[in-house]
Amino acid sequence: MNSPARVPGLSVFLPSHNEEANVERVVRGYLAALPKFADDYEVIVVDDGSRDRTGAIADRLASENPRVRVVHHEVNRGYGGAVISGIRAARMPYVLLSDGDGQFDPEDIAKLIAFVPEYDVVAGRRSRRADNFVRKLNGKAWTLLVKMLLGVGISDIDCGFKLFKREFLERIELRARGAMISTELMARLAGLGAKVREVEVRHLPRLAGEQSGANFAVVARAFRELFALYSDLRREGEKN
Repeated sequence: MNSPARVPGLSVFLPSHNEEANVERVVRGYLAALPKFADDYEVIVVDDGSRDRTGAIADRLASENPRVRVVHHEVNRGYGGAVISGIRAARMPYVLLSDGDGQFDPEDIAKLIAFVPEYDVVAGRRSRRADNFVRKLNGKAWTLLVKMLLGVGISDIDCGFKLFKREFLERIELRARGAMISTELMARLAGLGAKVREVEVRHLPRLAGEQSGANFAVVARAFRELFALYSDLRREGEKN
């Protein structure tokens, strides 16, 4: 196992929607941890049209620390839209996606960077998923469907804790705007021949706020976007 002590630069972006009770704690947690892992770093809060004080709190943190940046969406674009904005805003050679709800431990970055630069993507796999039974069951069913339909062999496709080489992210065009973005990311990176490694990470209970990933509209959108991606990849394969 290749275990460098740190990476030269790391952008962490946090998709956040109505996370006023979490955003300050999560940002400060990353600011405390990142000097251990990166020579240079930044934390990007993507405020995805929040109706609460998420954006205002993030702006205050940015005014206090130049390593914090904020991307504002005037209206909610969905999880996929927030992920795309975070990727576009990232400036460092390595990019970490971490959901803004505080369910991932910044110290687990060490588990991911242990596999760079050998791997182009290091994807977290939740060892003990801190969600209810229905969410766990839905997650397993979705992962199985993605594997059958797209051939993406990731065992926890929707884990919101993933490390990327930015050079690979710059080579893909993402279209999903909903929860299907993680699947599209991994499918398109696999199509580029990116070397992928999965690593077990901790999944912490949500301390505040509400999850939205299981509502009908989100699930229906994910299925529409999945089959659209399947069609896109088939057409692209036929061209090649």
